[in-house]
Amino acid sequence: MVKAAIGQINSTNNLHQNLAQCTTLIQRASESGAKALFLPEASDYIASSAAESLSLVQPVSSSPFVLGLQAEAKKYGLPVNVGIHEPALEDGKDGIRRLRNTLIWIDETGEIRERYQKLHLFDVEIEGGPVLKESDSVQPGKEIVKPFKTSVGSVGLLICFDLRFPEPAIALRRLSATIITYPSAFTVPTGKAHWETLLRARAIETQSYVVASAQVGRHNEKRVSYGHSLVVDPWGEVKAELSGEWSGEPELASFEIDEEMLARSYEERAGTLSADKPPVDYKGPSVESVAFLAPSWW
Repeated sequence: MVKAAIGQINSTNNLHQNLAQCTTLIQRASESGAKALFLPEASDYIASSAAESLSLVQPVSSSPFVLGLQAEAKKYGLPVNVGIHEPALEDGKDGIRRLRNTLIWIDETGEIRERYQKLHLFDVEIEGGPVLKESDSVQPGKEIVKPFKTSVGSVGLLICFDLRFPEPAIALRRLSATIITYPSAFTVPTGKAHWETLLRARAIETQSYVVASAQVGRHNEKRVSYGHSLVVDPWGEVKAELSGEWSGEPELASFEIDEEMLARSYEERAGTLSADKPPVDYKGPSVESVAFLAPSWW
């Protein structure tokens, strides 16, 4: 068994306050004996508009938020997985300046070891709810990142809306991921309807631990997040869950990764798992082929 922790925060456009929430959780996670801490998507800030988001973004080399987390990770010898914003490397084809929604792994020495850029962007208009168009300000990623070994297992990185697509999780499991991350800022309506169901499905079909740290509460007058950070084991059982209300203080939950259970569960279900089956070119009487549904990076 190895212990890890998930944190739940309420990010706003105040990066200093957001950093304070995260550093509090790093200290608490270290004191709990956790060997890694998983923080939410957009931990550095959640803005009220695309323009404000672009005005707040900074390179990691000069971001007080990222530099602060690196210092704390090194101080406590605790790896931290955290969602942030970074400037895009180039403008879009339409000439519009955008940023990247990324997930970084800061190791126990304070160095950024891995980086993943969110593939699937959240563009939605919820009846009676907010209109969210992430693509107005965010440049999508182009590829998954190979899982990497850590003190808590082999970690595969995904973010929030990626949860709605089983293919990247299955691809990561084929590459030997034992933990798949979904740091998120889910809306309340979609969270109530789909959050737990999708997370448990991804865990079961890949026979992996799914770790989903979440934003919670009201960020600004336009945006409220669902919370309910979850950890799900390969059997689909919820091993840790945080609240759906913002209390004014960041929350932490510890959980254990059972390597023996991972191996046993995988062996027992070998040959029946989605992650073990090769991509299928489905054919039928009404459709010549649906293989085109596979993403371009498959």
